[in-house]
Amino acid sequence: MSQNKSLYIDTEALSTLALVKAGLIAPVTGLMSAKEAKEVDETKFYKGIAFPFSFVLAPTGAKNKKTLTSIKKGDIVDLMTGGKKVGELIVDETFSIDPKQRLNNIYGTYDKSHPGVKNTIARLGEIAVSGEYTVEYPLITDNINRIQKMINKTGAKYISSLMLAANPLNRAHERMIRQAISDADLLIIFLRKPFTTEGLRYDIRHNALTTFVDNFLPRNKVLIIPFENSYIFAGYNELILDALLAKNYGCNQLVVGKNHGGLGLYYDKNRLNSVFDHCKEIDIDIKTVDEYVYCDTCKTLVSTTTCPHGQHHHVHYHAESIMKLIQTGLIPPSILVRKEVSANILAALFPERFENLQEMHYSLMPGSGLLEQQSEEQFYLKLIKLYQTSSLT
Repeated sequence: MSQNKSLYIDTEALSTLALVKAGLIAPVTGLMSAKEAKEVDETKFYKGIAFPFSFVLAPTGAKNKKTLTSIKKGDIVDLMTGGKKVGELIVDETFSIDPKQRLNNIYGTYDKSHPGVKNTIARLGEIAVSGEYTVEYPLITDNINRIQKMINKTGAKYISSLMLAANPLNRAHERMIRQAISDADLLIIFLRKPFTTEGLRYDIRHNALTTFVDNFLPRNKVLIIPFENSYIFAGYNELILDALLAKNYGCNQLVVGKNHGGLGLYYDKNRLNSVFDHCKEIDIDIKTVDEYVYCDTCKTLVSTTTCPHGQHHHVHYHAESIMKLIQTGLIPPSILVRKEVSANILAALFPERFENLQEMHYSLMPGSGLLEQQSEEQFYLKLIKLYQTSSLT
């Protein structure tokens, strides 16, 4: 029976510790000492590479506080998640941190109405610990192996990447993906998997994205990788961390939209330029793509910088608004979301929604006359087709 003291961390902290230990946010490869943490918070650099804030472990809770105030250099501490030992840490030092200042460093604000601040403050303590550690987290190892296997299979030399929430996947996302593929041998889509329950579940977003990739893109050109974007990726310096992650996974390019960094956030050219300047030491190409809209005069997706028609002709791909349609059970227009994707999402979001689905299907839909079992997804696809029938509209 282990006599080690324990620190209790959540899955989000475990995931982040594993990411760092695997070298995926290098040059940071471990917990920072008090001296290193102070220097990074002041200079925003670590070992000559841009890094926006210190990487420390400071879990909250009475049990953790008791452990952190009693351990000394050389002690071995068990790392516990969900009642299970997931790793060990050899203590180097403990030191005090200012939670308010740390939140300011990450999010640029301490306003508790900010969702990131609100979530992080509940799990952030006042004492940090540094030292060598090991953790078990198979997802990270699996990601590395899958990417390497795909590179070996395709012989890809130039690898592009996208950080995507796809919440939900819309036509503008599709255009970004196609543009990224055209520049590379292989595109890795890091599909964000947050530790919150907001928006569509990860499995629904993954299935919708897979539907598009498998049916409408060239084979072996795209790989979807789950990206558990913990709180350190949620701040206004998110692009720096995204760039480091993509580079350390083996990517040559990171493609970002001009609204990167926050849902519905307006593109502030000066601020983004300054972030690019900060990323110069990271050896990865960062490419921005224009905002796409549907123009009712051009009758297609266009870039806002190349379309000659005014705003009043443009339909915007505003994720929150599209999500509201989907969450109320409405099918988004096909100019916003591909019908196959809409059907996939709605069938997953509202399982067994209709009583007597087969009866409704035969009553409303044209068919072959054969009695065939129809899925909810097929029902939505045929319903969308009816919506698009134009002779009586």
